[in-house]
Amino acid sequence: MNHRSLLVQLAVGISLLGITLLLCEQTRIDLWVQDKFYISGTASWIIDKHDQLLRILFYTGPKAVLKVVLGLALAAAIFSRKIHWAQSHKEGILIVLLSTVLTVALVGLLKGATDVPCPSQLTLFDGSYPYSTFWLHTLSPEQAARARCFPAGHASGGFALLSLAFLFRSRMNRFIGFAVGMGLGWTLGVYKMAIGDHFLSHTLVTMCLAWIVSVLVAMAVFRLCGRFPAGTVASTL
Repeated sequence: MNHRSLLVQLAVGISLLGITLLLCEQTRIDLWVQDKFYISGTASWIIDKHDQLLRILFYTGPKAVLKVVLGLALAAAIFSRKIHWAQSHKEGILIVLLSTVLTVALVGLLKGATDVPCPSQLTLFDGSYPYSTFWLHTLSPEQAARARCFPAGHASGGFALLSLAFLFRSRMNRFIGFAVGMGLGWTLGVYKMAIGDHFLSHTLVTMCLAWIVSVLVAMAVFRLCGRFPAGTVASTL
């Protein structure tokens, strides 16, 4: 994977992020999609967030799996000299570790600063808050203090595993790694949409941020490991 391909991926990620913000903020696509998950007759969502089995499958379970993956990656990084596979994939392991931590931290930081409510909090879905978005703020200070739903935090752990695309050498394995991150991220994201916690744009933005972070981390790691010529990544950033 060369510098040019990473640069193209970075440009695509940033462009998609911009398009998502523009499209979802300037149209009612978020509301249209979210309405498909809402049962107005019973003022409920198609999935009950208190269903314990689904919560284990799509909330607590994936969190535990992510912790295990990070633990294994950290162990592989620490003992890479004693593990042949880890030694030959040390750059990819480092990218997965850094990307996951940075993605989850970045999304968590943004959630606390954007003051965007969840769909279930809105009067449109029998809540008590007015419709408010990233660019259109309509909440009172008291409401804003309790609005922590943008971007999608839960899905960030899944999308962070898009960085698995940088763990492997063959194109097929890189594609599989990318598909795992994309599949897990959207599985978690759709679950949270179905219980009224997030809009489509929240999940899309998290996906874009995760990929941008992964590409930037990959560029930095490859540069530090001597994969790219001196100054290449620095000039890009």
